[in-house]
Amino acid sequence: MDVIDQNQEEDPPMAIEDSDNAIEDDVEDDDDGEDEENASENEEEGEKDTVVDEDQFMFREGTNPLDLIHNNDSGIQLYQRLQQYEAEANKKRKAPEEQCHREGTSSKKAREDDTSSVCLADMVVYMNFEQGKRSKRKRSKKRGRQKGSKKKIDEKLSQMLGDAYLHYANRRYETAISVLHEVVRLESNLPESYHTLGLVYNAIGDYEKEMGFYMIAAHLTPKDSSLWKRLFAWSIEQGDIGQANYCISKAIKADPEDSTLRSYRARLLAESQDYPKAAAAYEQVYQLHRENVDALKAAAKFYQKCGQVERSISILEDHLKSKPDGVNASVVDLLSAILMEMKAHDRALQYIEQSQVDGKELPLNLKAKAGICHVHLGNLEMAEVFFNDLKSENASKHVELITEVADSLMGLGHYNSALKYFKMLDGNSKQETGLLYLKIARCYQSLGERKQAIIYFYKALETLQDDVEARISLASLLVEEGQENEAISLLSPPKDSDSGEAHSEKSNRWWVDVRIKLKLCNIFQTRGMLNDFVDVSFPLVHESLRVATPRRKSKSGKSGKSHRRLPKSVLVERASVREGPKTNSVFHGFRPPAPTSDLLKAARAKKLLEKKASEKEKKKAEAEASGIDWLSDDSDDEPQIQNTESPLCNLHKDEKYHQLIIDLCNALASLQRYGEALEIINLTRHTSLSAEKNEKLLSLGTQMAYNTTDPKQGFVCVKHNVLEHAQSVAAWNSYYKVISRLENRDTRHDKFLRNMQGKFVDCVPPILISAHQFTVCSHHQDAARKYLEAYKLLPENPLVNLCVGTALINLALGFRLQNKHQCVVQGLAFLYNNLKICANSQESLFNIARAYHHVGLITLAAIYYEKVIAMSERDYPIPTLPNEKIDVIENHKPGYCNLRREAAYNLHLIYKRSGALDLARQVLKDHCSV
Repeated sequence: MDVIDQNQEEDPPMAIEDSDNAIEDDVEDDDDGEDEENASENEEEGEKDTVVDEDQFMFREGTNPLDLIHNNDSGIQLYQRLQQYEAEANKKRKAPEEQCHREGTSSKKAREDDTSSVCLADMVVYMNFEQGKRSKRKRSKKRGRQKGSKKKIDEKLSQMLGDAYLHYANRRYETAISVLHEVVRLESNLPESYHTLGLVYNAIGDYEKEMGFYMIAAHLTPKDSSLWKRLFAWSIEQGDIGQANYCISKAIKADPEDSTLRSYRARLLAESQDYPKAAAAYEQVYQLHRENVDALKAAAKFYQKCGQVERSISILEDHLKSKPDGVNASVVDLLSAILMEMKAHDRALQYIEQSQVDGKELPLNLKAKAGICHVHLGNLEMAEVFFNDLKSENASKHVELITEVADSLMGLGHYNSALKYFKMLDGNSKQETGLLYLKIARCYQSLGERKQAIIYFYKALETLQDDVEARISLASLLVEEGQENEAISLLSPPKDSDSGEAHSEKSNRWWVDVRIKLKLCNIFQTRGMLNDFVDVSFPLVHESLRVATPRRKSKSGKSGKSHRRLPKSVLVERASVREGPKTNSVFHGFRPPAPTSDLLKAARAKKLLEKKASEKEKKKAEAEASGIDWLSDDSDDEPQIQNTESPLCNLHKDEKYHQLIIDLCNALASLQRYGEALEIINLTRHTSLSAEKNEKLLSLGTQMAYNTTDPKQGFVCVKHNVLEHAQSVAAWNSYYKVISRLENRDTRHDKFLRNMQGKFVDCVPPILISAHQFTVCSHHQDAARKYLEAYKLLPENPLVNLCVGTALINLALGFRLQNKHQCVVQGLAFLYNNLKICANSQESLFNIARAYHHVGLITLAAIYYEKVIAMSERDYPIPTLPNEKIDVIENHKPGYCNLRREAAYNLHLIYKRSGALDLARQVLKDHCSV
């Protein structure tokens, strides 16, 4: 911002927007209106009493203002006392605010008035000004402000001031400073002494002290706008926006009619992005000088930018109504543009037509807008009449108008007409040629002319290399033309993408964009390039599912979706909005202008910082009370904030992403990358897939669980399959086949089985699986108990009878069982029951023979082994699980269901142990030789 020059007018404002009447709140203090109306006037000659100007500030007695400049420590002490004063003042300030609220005034307005009013204690931190008390006079019958005279300066002090100025004029600066210090010591409320000190330090070159004394002088003479202007310019040079805002507010109060000051204030608010107040400030400038159209347009633009479009239109319409004869074309242009953005083309056209006074021809920009309005209203022929002046010959002079017309035509689907105007700019536009070619390409694409569209898309990408949408559109056209390889090359990362950092800095890395990757996935999948499809889609889907997976519940039982804690550095940065930059000056605490949203964030951040500080002090006090050495740990103040943004937005809701997950899992299964596929399936449990898609994934996961090297990855899939089909034997077989491959006992499995047995009391498979687990661990007593529970539910099941008999025989061979013979007999009874149910099958006979052999009854075992050898069993297909792949060659070897070789081998062992070696060799030769 330029330094204020009192003799120059302000430059026209640049792009601008809106505000409230808050500027008046900032520059107007609460005068005692009652005192003005009721004060009486006393003009008697010889009056010895003097009245101090009620707007002046005075130093408290005993205060040495020079210490505020030379010694910051004394300023800090004064500032601490000022803080107490402000706290008491704030309490007194609440009462009128509550009264305003009861009378209907909103609390928001009260807060705005409170924050916008300039408070000396906030703005001059290290100074201790005190408003001079007004002398009480008897009220007279006259109404109006009481007239008084300025306090007369003592002749001695006046002479000392004159001597000091002479010393300054003769460049005896040290002498001048000493004289002025003495003047300040004798009388601290003389603004002339501080002003002269400022001149002296300016000559010396100490600009900070110069401005410090000028600030004191300005507060002692608040109606001297020249001093405030100078301080404002110096604050801008130093970059202290808060102090500049304070000084310009004081200058406006001292000279309310100076529109230049208000313009600077408006520009300051606009640069601080406080658009509502900036708009209101520019509107005030316009109200002071109705001929300042630039301020009016600036106010309208800022009102539009902050969302107050109706207010923007209103002030422009009011201006046009007040100038029926001399309409400003720029105002009409701005008003019509705003109305066109609101789709009010009929109103915009009406104002354009009204601006044509006395048959004068409309400016070309208004003609173009009128034509666009006719296009939106469906009057294409009338629109072409207004567009007649836009020709190829003058296209280079009216690039923006032609572009606006062509964009409007393209947006409404008139692609042929849009191409006509875009072609006018081809070769005439020196800027944004890539964007022009892109628009031409889209017009050709909409018209179905793919070859022409491809040509212009390539031209556009020569300058717009990072335009993702253009690349995707061009790739789609190439695929439609059968040029898949060229489309893949267009979307693939450049060869030197990872070779150096320089390329990454110059480019936006378009190849990492999600849309590019999804398009590549689509092309790879269509062409059956599974490896390439997986390489592109797996990192994308995996990261999205990992981010989208909610955290587990905390120990307190609360949901894992906790609010993200901001680090202390961010809180400090937000809270600093309420404070100005830290400088070496003694004048601190000037609040810079800022949007309301930033001020609210700053207030919340300040409260959080205070809360953290109090908690830390509390912990420190507790540690010291307990006699523990307390060490400050700021790790909680700086939490590591990870990137929680999912690459695939709306992953839970978008059906195309759900289909991508299924396609990826199928591709991984085809490539036998079962571990990665199961990881994806496990992560999809927290997504809202449809029942059909979820069933597909679970079935696929169950199938891959048989083949994966780590069965733990498939545990989740088979578990959910059992939960969905609790009464299905096939589902339980799948579950048991996976968990039987676990090397160690999995606590999740045991807990799940207990829950399922408690939930489904009449379900046999979980009981059998639990009993099998006890058998594997050699807990035969527990296994027998579980098998008998299953026997009660299914007494005629051959597998249950076999398992009960086997468990009882294994239990009988233990050392601590006393009635072993009874247990063996019971076990054999269940095996004979199995033989009866299976109709004397070869397998049941072999099981009885093996039981006799196991308990040492070798004579009976030999008899049953011989029966097995005498039988011939035909082959049966081995049972398979759903979607399970079995080795076909090994499955169809003849005799894979016959147990004669196993029985012959066990019989040869019996013969060999009994000493019949020849008989043992004969059995092996007859039945076990190849």
